[in-house]
Amino acid sequence: MANVAEMNGFQAVAAPREVTFFATLRAKFQQYRLYRQTVNELSSLPNRELADLGLNRSGIKGTAIEAVYGK
Repeated sequence: MANVAEMNGFQAVAAPREVTFFATLRAKFQQYRLYRQTVNELSSLPNRELADLGLNRSGIKGTAIEAVYGK
């Protein structure tokens, strides 16, 4: 089943596989942006606040991966 959109009198047809590909690509990019935001925010914290959270600088990326991707 194909999706059809009309733009300026022309019909654009997108196959479901293409729609799924771009939706997946967009979702992965949003996850990556959330990962980068998490890393940046944790990196901006002073060492004392990281220690209060039970983290150190070497664990920031691992913590961000776990928080965003669940791995």
